[in-house]
Amino acid sequence: MALIIQKSYNESEEKWIMVLEGEVDLHTADQLKEAVNQMLSEKIEDVKILGDRLDYIDSTGLSVFISALKKLQKENKNIILKNMKPSIKKLLNITGLDKIIIME
Repeated sequence: MALIIQKSYNESEEKWIMVLEGEVDLHTADQLKEAVNQMLSEKIEDVKILGDRLDYIDSTGLSVFISALKKLQKENKNIILKNMKPSIKKLLNITGLDKIIIME
């Protein structure tokens, strides 16, 4: 399955909003990485990722999150994951990423 990425900057919240739909895996992780890098090159702000329509993420996708988080934390900014499906929450829990990435 493909990955569809919608991204926008919310001026009132001073956050990037990213909606992910589909799957983040070896084949689509570069697409996610490119989108995140483009956003952060424009403006370093918190990134809120809405996961209502994200069906799957693997370790290559998680590594994109970790890489972005390292850049953001240098500026005291974060990644916020919102509405992740139970299977993705479980993966974040198993990997310990739920301790360093904000979950809503």
